[in-house]
Amino acid sequence: MLTRGTTAPAFELPDDKGTMVRLADLLLGGPIVLYFYPVDFTPVCTRQACMFRDAYTEIENHGLRVFGVSPQAPEVHQRFRAQYRIPFPLLSDPDKVVIGKYEATGPFGLLVRRITYLIDTDGRIRDALQADLQVSRHRRFIERMVSKDG
Repeated sequence: MLTRGTTAPAFELPDDKGTMVRLADLLLGGPIVLYFYPVDFTPVCTRQACMFRDAYTEIENHGLRVFGVSPQAPEVHQRFRAQYRIPFPLLSDPDKVVIGKYEATGPFGLLVRRITYLIDTDGRIRDALQADLQVSRHRRFIERMVSKDG
């Protein structure tokens, strides 16, 4: 996992609509929450996405936006967002290049670690959390971010 103060690696990935998204462009709109997760439609990943969904208004009210990253294709992300009413974009990294740059690759290059980053507009990581199976820790991370006004 990348540490606080580290420069977030630049990237360009397709979102769930197939539109290419660059980190630099995302940061023009303010700080972001970038979270990595293994697979759409699995129990823990669904719980995590729904946790971000349920906290989304509060997150937005604190000037933050959320983006999820996993290896699934944009079409799969689109179905996942629709089924669970996910209000934020999901980015597709099928070759796990960005996942690797953010040190979210699982053991032996398999799967993806469940990591959440808070990235400031200057491109530096303000805070980070890795908790592979404990979605509640990611919720507490978000609560801590919004209690500090982002």
